Amino acid sequence: MKKVRLDIVGLSYSQTQTGAYALVLGESGGRRRLPIIIGGFEAQAIAIELEKMTPSRPLTHDLFKTFAETFDIGVSEVIIYNLVEGIFYAKIICNNGAEEHEIDARTSDAIAIAVRFNCPIFTHEFILSSAGIVLDEEPASNPAVSESSEGSEEQVDISSITGGDTEYSAKSTEELKNMLQTALDEEQYEMASRIRDELNSRKKS
Repeated sequence: MKKVRLDIVGLSYSQTQTGAYALVLGESGGRRRLPIIIGGFEAQAIAIELEKMTPSRPLTHDLFKTFAETFDIGVSEVIIYNLVEGIFYAKIICNNGAEEHEIDARTSDAIAIAVRFNCPIFTHEFILSSAGIVLDEEPASNPAVSESSEGSEEQVDISSITGGDTEYSAKSTEELKNMLQTALDEEQYEMASRIRDELNSRKKS
């Protein structure tokens, strides 16, 4: 069955479900997009890793990675293998150098793990054909989406998760850096994401 590689191209508030987020996966080298509704915790877990933020204590997906690496278990790929009544099903493909095993997982958890292991994400052609969206044209300046070519690091602006914030615009850069570290130490990840977004926007200007 034909597999299609996917890249993470966006994270944003879900317009249809309160408290949920839309994770947008894009066909590598193509124009089709696969939107998946995920929970807030999983959205933050994905965004924190993509932004290379370091929590004061490991999150669940970080713990999985540490556990796996301690016992020489690698993750070679994640595949979204089925779609039933609007629910996506995924598997994590693990190996220990001698054997390969498939572990069933929620799609959001599987992708949060995939970004930590820097492994590829795939789906089958029939899923992308039935649930994918073809974009006629890409917005040139959408801050919530940052695409990169295959093989390079994916970056997603997590201001799209928090909806953006101007609360910190009056603070100095040094103050924001101190506030960011405090927020991370206290595990206030939503606040940390807003501060990080403000710092990033200053770097771009």
